[in-house]
Amino acid sequence: MAGDGYLPLFETRRAKGIIFYRVFAVPVFVCIFLIWVYRLSHIPNERDHQNGRLTLWVWIGLFAAELWFGFYWILTQALRWKRVHRQTFRNRLSQRYESELPGVDIFVCTADPKIEPPTMVINTVLSVMAYDYPTDKLSVYLSDDAGSDLTFYALMEASHFCKHWIPYCKKFNVEPRSPAAYFIKVGEARGDDHKSQSKDLAAIKRLYEEMENRIQTATKLGRITEEIRMKHKGFSQWVSYSSRLDHDTILQILIDGRDPNAVDNEGCALPTLVYLAREKRPQYFHNFKAGAMNALIRVSSKISNGQVTLNVDCDMYSNNSQAVRDALCFFMDEEKGHEVAFVQFPQNFDNVTKNELYSNSLRIYSEVEFRGMDGYGGPIYSGSGCFHRREILCGRKYDKETKIELKRENDSKREESLLELEETSKALASCTYEANTQWGKEIGLKYGCPVEDVMTGISIQCQGWKSVFCKPERDAFLGVSPTTLLQFLVQRKRWSEGDFQIMLSRHSPARYAHGKISLGLRLGYCCYCLWPPNCLATLFYSIVPSLYLLKGIPLFPMISSPWLIPFAYVMFAKYTCSLAEFMWSGGTALGWWNEQRLWLYLRTTSFLFAFIDAILKTLGFSESSFVVTEKVADEDVSQRYEKEIMEFGAASSMFTILSTLALLNLFCMIGAVKKVIVGDGYVKFYETMLLQILLCSALVLINWPLYQGLFLRKDNGKMPSSVTTKSLVLALSVCTCFTFLY
Repeated sequence: MAGDGYLPLFETRRAKGIIFYRVFAVPVFVCIFLIWVYRLSHIPNERDHQNGRLTLWVWIGLFAAELWFGFYWILTQALRWKRVHRQTFRNRLSQRYESELPGVDIFVCTADPKIEPPTMVINTVLSVMAYDYPTDKLSVYLSDDAGSDLTFYALMEASHFCKHWIPYCKKFNVEPRSPAAYFIKVGEARGDDHKSQSKDLAAIKRLYEEMENRIQTATKLGRITEEIRMKHKGFSQWVSYSSRLDHDTILQILIDGRDPNAVDNEGCALPTLVYLAREKRPQYFHNFKAGAMNALIRVSSKISNGQVTLNVDCDMYSNNSQAVRDALCFFMDEEKGHEVAFVQFPQNFDNVTKNELYSNSLRIYSEVEFRGMDGYGGPIYSGSGCFHRREILCGRKYDKETKIELKRENDSKREESLLELEETSKALASCTYEANTQWGKEIGLKYGCPVEDVMTGISIQCQGWKSVFCKPERDAFLGVSPTTLLQFLVQRKRWSEGDFQIMLSRHSPARYAHGKISLGLRLGYCCYCLWPPNCLATLFYSIVPSLYLLKGIPLFPMISSPWLIPFAYVMFAKYTCSLAEFMWSGGTALGWWNEQRLWLYLRTTSFLFAFIDAILKTLGFSESSFVVTEKVADEDVSQRYEKEIMEFGAASSMFTILSTLALLNLFCMIGAVKKVIVGDGYVKFYETMLLQILLCSALVLINWPLYQGLFLRKDNGKMPSSVTTKSLVLALSVCTCFTFLY
């Protein structure tokens, strides 16, 4: 269909301002090179200072840190050098293929009913069940890795409520289609906006609240009553349940989309709805989310076998009912669609504060960096909000001469009964099924890494497939971001540790991807895979220049030296460009400042622990783990978060490091001020120590929330006294030892 008059289902446009950015980047690189030249040409002589040997090693450390910063900056240019924007044409898709749209299987994953409440899970399930898509071609699977009967009960309640919710969404073209999010939106809207549907709205809201109350009552009780158990045969599958790590496969088809009696209250067909808790045994490693996803792929192939799959986290509800059609525009385009393996939507969040206290919006990733990777062959697979061709997940290799046909064929009637289908499907989720197979290696999601999604994505792209980044005007998915600093740091520790494990593994983009994907895409992957090593250079730069400021020993050019220019220009250009990117992406100036703070905190804690743990695991001294980010918060924690007050409140080694560094820089700044007052005067000190003064001052300013948490706050979110005491002792000890022993 590529002849005259062909209209593509999507178009690709180069981002604006790329030429300007490239021109801007050249002098930055030149100045970075000049900084390296300065370090090499001004190596201190041991005779220049009584402690020259120590200064020499510090000089070498500064050169190594600046060498790393420059190298890493060059890597990040791959994410900005060739940015593209995609636009889909859903009307053309409907005109050509409405009657031949493929089946879509949607996978929702949950792992713990305590930190991922059942009410939140079913809101995500209901939002994807209500997609603007033929319901007979839609199947939704909930993977419950906790095997919780509470979650099953919530899904059973949702299977009844959807009979009212889906027709309501279609009748009034509801957005978003998560009931909880929609009712909040309606409550905030003006009354006149919904007068035409007020009666229906009141009825559907009452039904939802009744369902929510029943689920929350059972959740608070912590068990399912016998009265409820008698209402559904599915509860009988918990008879042999021992614990969340020791139970049979639990599989229940709550709604069979092929059953003519499975209809909503308007008489229209409902999507298939399936609950799955794969078998778990203590003696078998379950491979975390990757294992759950592979079990879903196998089970769904038996029940519905949709040609396209979508996976979403249980807290990432659908905010755009057209997202399926957007994805299909890429898969079904006649000219380029056969190259596309997966379509990645960005992760957005609906609980981000105005100034992004914990830098949770991920706006630079979605507006800049993923678009940059898309220009070189596609973004990474980032876990949630990603559509895949099933055949590729099942191991199909790329062949540019063969196209995968997605148009839906007429389904033959199922010969086995629903009960037989459930029983035969259970075997596909057993803990022994994958033994001596290629699952987790060549088929399905890859095993052996906390970020199985990234490793799976790079493996697919190295086979010749492309991926696409799609960011529609209306966000496709909205989730829940961390509301405490510790949650944020632990989450990013897992991400960065997994990425660094990939760098050290056989799937390293530096080696494995050589000659298989473009250089720009390899560099883009390396930017994320090399997050953890940033900790070394950042820690050195956060500690040593401040300590030498305390002693009045310069480590940077004097203010009268021309060598000051490249240092000053790189600092000014980097942060000006960063601010411009953030503001252009829709952020605020204070939000950008918060992001700079969080990058410092990440590099000195999360990346440090990730760096150490990844190396230990690579050497075989520890095993992989997977920490689920908590999705609920206490009321007082939520209130402080909404007021953009940083939450500490828990004793953590990460907080000890942050507090010690913050206090060390504060003490060094106080010591430097004292030296000016009682020493040779301000002018001489300023002329020789300008950059160290600026660096230490910036570190003190950026750590202001830490000082508040350590000394000024009285609420429960302040820094624990044990952390404060340890940090004071450590910081004072370092400063004292350096002052008197140096």
